[in-house]
Amino acid sequence: MALCHGLLLKTMKILAIETSCDETAVAVLECVGGVGNAARFTVLGNALLSQIELHREYGGVYPALAKREHAKNLVPLLESALSEAEMLREDTQSMDSSVHDAITLALEREPGLTEIFLASVSEMEIPDIDAIAVTAGPGLEPALWVGVNFARALAIAWNKPLVAVNHLEGHIISAIAKEEDGNLLVEHPKLPLLALGIAGGHTDLVVMDDWLSYTTIGGTLDDSVGEAFDKVARMLGLPYPGGPQISRLAEIARKTGGENPFTLPRPMIRSGTNDFSFSGLKTAVLYLLKKNPEISDIDKQYVALEFEDSATEVLWSKTDSALKDTGAKTLVVSGGVSANIHIRRVFEEKIKAEHPDVTLLIPPNNLATDNAVMIGLAGYYHFLKGEFADIDTLRANGNLKLPNLATTE
Repeated sequence: MALCHGLLLKTMKILAIETSCDETAVAVLECVGGVGNAARFTVLGNALLSQIELHREYGGVYPALAKREHAKNLVPLLESALSEAEMLREDTQSMDSSVHDAITLALEREPGLTEIFLASVSEMEIPDIDAIAVTAGPGLEPALWVGVNFARALAIAWNKPLVAVNHLEGHIISAIAKEEDGNLLVEHPKLPLLALGIAGGHTDLVVMDDWLSYTTIGGTLDDSVGEAFDKVARMLGLPYPGGPQISRLAEIARKTGGENPFTLPRPMIRSGTNDFSFSGLKTAVLYLLKKNPEISDIDKQYVALEFEDSATEVLWSKTDSALKDTGAKTLVVSGGVSANIHIRRVFEEKIKAEHPDVTLLIPPNNLATDNAVMIGLAGYYHFLKGEFADIDTLRANGNLKLPNLATTE
C-alpha cells in the first residue's frame, strides 16, 4: 500500500501488450498513485522483439509478415516478461470447457496461435496482475488484431479486466514520464498541452486541455513524416529503416558545410491549417533523382540534408502556429521520429528562443519507439477510471484517432 495525496492507494499491476507495427512487446508494470496527480511506475518485466531485419528486404513493413511474427512471438515474450517480473510459476490449470471454447473463438483469426497459447496458459499459475492493457489502434490493422485477440484470450483465461489503449496516447504519456530512482514518475504537466506525434504511421497535432482529455487539431493528409523518411531513403538506395540512415547522411553534410546544390519544397507550410502533407516532398525527391540519375555519394548526403531540413521546417512551422493558437504551456514531441537528432535539436533551440515559457517534453529513445511500457502507462489511467473494454466486441482499428480509445464490432 502507498500514500498519495492523503489517499491510501493499493499498488496495482498491469500487463501491457503492443503489436501496432513491427515491434512485438509485452511488459509488466507496478503502478501506484494517479488520483489527483502523480503516479509512479516500476517496470517489473519488459520483453520486446523488433522485426526490422525481417522487413529490411521489403524496404518497409510487410503487413502479412508482421502479423505472422506477432503471432509467433507473443507467447514467448509473455513468458519472458512474466519471468523477469518473477511471476512465471508452473501450475497445471484445469480449464473449463466453456473457457476453452471462448479462447478458441477469440483466437480464431490467428492461425497457429491457439495451440501455443493454450499449451502455455494451462501450465502456468495465473499471475498476480490487476488488468491487461492492449493497443487497439492506430497502426497496421493485421498486426493490431493479433495483439487485441491475444489480450482478449488472456483476459478470458485469467478472468482479468481488459483495457484498450490508443497508441497515440501511449506515446504522449511516455513523453511526460520522468525517470526517477529507477522508476517512471508521471506528474500532470502544465495545461493546455500540445502534442506533436511523429512516427512511421502517423503525424498528428493533438491538444490536451484537461488531463487525459484530447482534441485532434491536425493530421497528415497523405504520407506520415516517418513514411516519407523511409521512402526517400529507399530512393537513395539506403536500407530500412530509412529515418536513421537519412539522419546519418544529413549530419555528415552539415559537418561538411558548403552550399547545398539541391532545393526541395516545404509542403503546406503556409496553408494556414494544422494539417501536414509529405507526399509532394517525397515526389519532389523522386523527380530530383530522375534528373540526376548518376548521383554521387556526396550528393546523396546533400539530398538527405535538404529533405530532413524541409521536413523539420514544416514540422516546426505547424507546431509553432499551433502553440500560438492554443496558448499551450507544454509541448510534447513523441513517436519514433522524435528520436531524430536534428528534429530534437531544432525544437529545443526554437522553444528556448521563441517560446521560453513552454516546457518541451521528448521521451528518451528507449520510449520513443513502439513499446509496451507506454501502453501500460496509459492503460493504468483508464483502469483507474474504470474504462474497460468489452472482451467480446473489442476490435482493432488501424485509423483510430484521439480521443477515441477503441471501437466495437
